[in-house]
Amino acid sequence: MRRRLPTEGTFPALLLAQADSRPDAPAMREKRYGIWQTLSWSQMLELVRDLAGGLAVAGLARDEHVVLIGENRPRLYAAMLAVQSLGAVPVPLYQDAVAGEFVFPIVNAEVAFAIVEDQEQVDKLLEIRANTPRLARIWYDEPRGLRNYAEPGLESLQALIEAGREKNAREPDYFAEQARRVRPDDVAAIFFTSGTTADPKGVVHTHASLIDRARAGARFDSLDEREEVLAYLPPAWIGQNCFSYGQWLVCGYVVNCPESAATVTIDLKEIGPTYYFAPPRVFEGLLTDVTIRMEDASRIKRWMYELFMRLARERNDAAKAKAGALGRSLLALGDVLVYGPLRNALGMSRIRVAYTAGEAIGPDLFTFYRSIGVNLKQLYGSTETAVFVCLQPDHDVRPDTVGVALEGVQLRVDDDGEILIKSDGLLREYYKNPRASAEVLTADGWYRSGDAGFLDANGQLRVIDRARDVGRLRGGPWDGAMFAPKYIENKLKFFPHVKEAVAFGDGRDKVCAFINIDFEAMGNWAERRNLGYTGYMDLAGKPEVHAFVAECVQKVNADLAADPQLAGSQIARFLVLHKELDADDGELTRTRKVRRGFIAQKYRVLVDAMYEGRDAQYIETQVRFEDGRTGTTTATVRILDARSFPMVTRAA
Repeated sequence: MRRRLPTEGTFPALLLAQADSRPDAPAMREKRYGIWQTLSWSQMLELVRDLAGGLAVAGLARDEHVVLIGENRPRLYAAMLAVQSLGAVPVPLYQDAVAGEFVFPIVNAEVAFAIVEDQEQVDKLLEIRANTPRLARIWYDEPRGLRNYAEPGLESLQALIEAGREKNAREPDYFAEQARRVRPDDVAAIFFTSGTTADPKGVVHTHASLIDRARAGARFDSLDEREEVLAYLPPAWIGQNCFSYGQWLVCGYVVNCPESAATVTIDLKEIGPTYYFAPPRVFEGLLTDVTIRMEDASRIKRWMYELFMRLARERNDAAKAKAGALGRSLLALGDVLVYGPLRNALGMSRIRVAYTAGEAIGPDLFTFYRSIGVNLKQLYGSTETAVFVCLQPDHDVRPDTVGVALEGVQLRVDDDGEILIKSDGLLREYYKNPRASAEVLTADGWYRSGDAGFLDANGQLRVIDRARDVGRLRGGPWDGAMFAPKYIENKLKFFPHVKEAVAFGDGRDKVCAFINIDFEAMGNWAERRNLGYTGYMDLAGKPEVHAFVAECVQKVNADLAADPQLAGSQIARFLVLHKELDADDGELTRTRKVRRGFIAQKYRVLVDAMYEGRDAQYIETQVRFEDGRTGTTTATVRILDARSFPMVTRAA
């Protein structure tokens, strides 16, 4: 029997409701030293009470901001709830950011308190202390490596818990009284955007906006307390926050925190989540692993895999339902021999609903997962909309759309093709940035998404690109043709051997592209052909690799030629970049979005060489190593011409 979703309007109230109705039910699990440890709802409430009491003793006041930095950990989730229970505002930041990236949000949000996971994060905050004078107190969860630190204001999270326990013993009603004062329209959190083109913006969300969208998404897919979720993406990203925090408290399901980033694949298999989210790059990586394994498999296994995958691809969802006895028998046999073992190997045996978002997912990739029985769907949303804008219904899943407007959402496309959104899940404002707020929020309550797209005849939304990035070619045979760089880049990344791509062409006479190969997939391909290499740069410079990538580019051009609007965006020239694009080098955001403008400036000599018709270009590039040191790499990058196709015209 399904339990009705709680109706409380704040996160502390939702916690109290779950702990009251299901005190002994598991709320979270954390893997430590190879063993899963479970925290019940009553234990989570007790931890939140103690943390809230400790923060009150430390002087945290209503409306103040508290930075939280770390991986998904029960104590950090409890700290977020504790901060909200006192009417203060958590500000989660990306744990893989370098120290300097913390300065702007901490100063902008006037942060005095920080709660972090471990020594790594403590060191980052201590490094920038001179630039963040208001940051007075830092608490850490994991004490390893911090025994001899004697910095003022630095203390363990356990000490904060103990101080709170003493306060709650003296004032047993304190927590409940504070939690009752929190209102649905109070600010619940500030999420800083990734800052693709400028300083990050602090997106202000209320309890009401986040809970409204969490409930709408839960109702759409009939989520309840029986779901199992693996929380492995950055908590500072609002998508992970919605799935493992907002919907966790709304539905009461179990959130599982892996031991580390290195154990996620193993932990995924151990937990067997029923509700799963991953960006396309994760699904691409998993499929790349399958492809590599099948290349190394025996001939009979490869034959069986290809046979049953072809059978599954030929039968779409509708056809499967209408398949005859023979077809159903073959699919059932395929489930025993291929599809089931694949789901098990990927840790997806129990998945009931799986979502991807953030970037387009290729039709082949989409078809693969749905063919093996994974209910993979796409959703559309953003930090400013509390994620849930469009979702795909189970009965109508298409690779080229992002679904229908969710309950409570209105969509509109303006004359310039920009998608406008209205819902109760919209941001209140950008923190201390009224100009940016006015640019995206209209007087009559619509949010300008910045995305270009359209609604098809079935009411499903198709997103083409960022509106500001959609341009036009100028000069040449395709003068005036539409240029949609993200659309082209995503088509290139549909190939498992391509990890990243950057397209150029706005205001130019043709489209050119940078391509990053996937080192693991391309390396396996090379090894199977006895092609030796010493590292990424060496592999990226191989003529055989260039020929392989040229075939991928050619296939993309053939697809583009079949689209009348984008036929002019076929790639004329390309190069395989000598280094991997990296967030630490400023080339990607922390959510792995390409910083196209920055890349164009940094590698201007390569861009110019492509458009000037050169066949090679020498370049020196500054890089940042994992230990923070910087260095320089040099390379002569080969530039290749790509085969293009005439536009395909269809008969009326």
